[in-house]
Amino acid sequence: MRYSYYLLITGFLLFIACKSKSDFPAELVQFTSYPQNPVFKGTASPSDWDEIIRERGYILKEDDTYHLWYTGYKDTTGAVMSLGYATSPDGLIWTRYAGNPIYDSLHTEDMMIIKVDDTYQMFAEGKGDIAHRLVSTNRIHWQDLGSLDIRLVSGDPISAGPYGTPSVIKEGSTWYLFYERNDDAIWLASSKDLQVWTNVQDEPILLKGPESYDRFGVAMNQVIKYHDKYYGYYHGTPDQDWSTWNTNVAVSEDLIHWTKYSQNPILQENKSSGILVHDGAQYRMYTMHPEVCVHFFKDGVR
Repeated sequence: MRYSYYLLITGFLLFIACKSKSDFPAELVQFTSYPQNPVFKGTASPSDWDEIIRERGYILKEDDTYHLWYTGYKDTTGAVMSLGYATSPDGLIWTRYAGNPIYDSLHTEDMMIIKVDDTYQMFAEGKGDIAHRLVSTNRIHWQDLGSLDIRLVSGDPISAGPYGTPSVIKEGSTWYLFYERNDDAIWLASSKDLQVWTNVQDEPILLKGPESYDRFGVAMNQVIKYHDKYYGYYHGTPDQDWSTWNTNVAVSEDLIHWTKYSQNPILQENKSSGILVHDGAQYRMYTMHPEVCVHFFKDGVR
């Protein structure tokens, strides 16, 4: 009886381990850093508008070109957060756009971009960590469409205060928005028209902690769909003063219920604000805080 019980427990643990492995394929979670990192950073020149770059930038690969949007600013109190643009043939060597900054009318940082049809939709933080949306048809000229209108399930506006680090995925005719409030947790809202966003539920879909690596803050960077599951890449911090951040991943089948990877964080030491980019052969991970670094799948490391 005791031996049978041992076999039962062992089998259950093996099942859990195998299920965890299948839920988190190696190509989505195992990365090694490129030896020549960083591949992009602020100029470090006080005379430049992008002396420093900040938080989440975003990279899209289209045809044979990588496109990077980033936030730059001067190292001075009250500096304007402006939007810059750079391109690369390989995602390693980047050329800044000669007309930078491409947008400096409003505070814009911590952005992500999704292209639908011929339009680039940018979701970014504005002043006070209030999310706003911008659109472009050529990657360079952006029109701001104002702050996102997020509602409770009841239809009433969410409570006053910041709602930032917006990340969006589109499924069919429905847009899904992930956003955080004070980095305390992550919420999910949906929209059919990009005008009004309604919470799918008024409770968060991903909480900080209780794990040590993200117990003081979480924010979603990117959600991708891979083999009928959703993978949310988010940054977290183990520090009460938010001095260091890391990159983590969680999996979901419905965008609402999420399971964190048991071996989080997948990248540490301020390698955060991570996003995946498929290079045509495999995924690579870019981190953006406070400089752009690339991390290759271990079996395909350069």
